[in-house]
Amino acid sequence: MTTRKTPQTMKPATAAKKLDVYLQATPAEFQEGVVSRDELNALQADPPEWLRELRKNGPHPRSVVAARLGVSISGLARAGLTEALTTDEIEDIRSENPDWLERERATQAEVRRQEAELKNKPRS
Repeated sequence: MTTRKTPQTMKPATAAKKLDVYLQATPAEFQEGVVSRDELNALQADPPEWLRELRKNGPHPRSVVAARLGVSISGLARAGLTEALTTDEIEDIRSENPDWLERERATQAEVRRQEAELKNKPRS
């Protein structure tokens, strides 16, 4: 007797996170269904137009916004940015270079420096 292997599926929110896209901006059929591992792999290998457009122009989830601005997600929250932003909005913030962005980038750089220091520290 052979057992049939059921395909591994995930919730749309999990799939959107793995694709680095904002779930609410995805098509309704994506939001309402489940995504199999094979479907996720296909989306990553050959993204449809809607996925390419979202990755290019947004709106982007906070993790992507934070990465593009060079700050942490907590830094975005401290600055009052809690919503998804488009690529144009991110570029506007970068070109304006507000004080909070400079502070958060410095904080992020310090955290990375400390993490690297700990990683390179010999164990006793």
